[in-house]
Amino acid sequence: MLPKRFGKYGLTLHPEKTKLVRFNRPRLASSGKGLDTQRGTPGSFDLLGFTHLWSRSRRGNWVVRRKTASSRFRRALKRIDDSCRQNYHLPIKEQCERLSQKLNGHYGYCGITGNSFAIAHFAWHVGRAWRRWLIRRSQRARMSWTGFNRLLQRYKLPPPRCVHSILAT
Repeated sequence: MLPKRFGKYGLTLHPEKTKLVRFNRPRLASSGKGLDTQRGTPGSFDLLGFTHLWSRSRRGNWVVRRKTASSRFRRALKRIDDSCRQNYHLPIKEQCERLSQKLNGHYGYCGITGNSFAIAHFAWHVGRAWRRWLIRRSQRARMSWTGFNRLLQRYKLPPPRCVHSILAT
């Protein structure tokens, strides 16, 4: 029925990417020793660059959590690395501005409630890639992490932040 409904608007479903996933709220077994084994573990699925899965909130309730899908995370890091490779000959100030734009764009899309670990991890990897390409600018000079941290004090990259919050009114 869904392909017919989508066809009405000129859309199609990809047969290999479309499937039904069991995504019921997990319930605790009556013994209180974890998930009910009859229902199995809760499913997860990837949609629009996020992996949707069941998780516990800080209060212990089941909530749907979204985190950056691993394939999208790797692809974004590869693009950052390619950008650093193509621009490592530019002045450091320009490199910092370009990386800041890319980071702000990533935070703008992936900076949602519950995804703070992934965007912080992404920011760390971006700094690591930038340092690696700055080292390649010279055959003799090496940049230690303390030297790179001093450089980051002067040329600041935007800190990871949650842009879209479900808690905001």
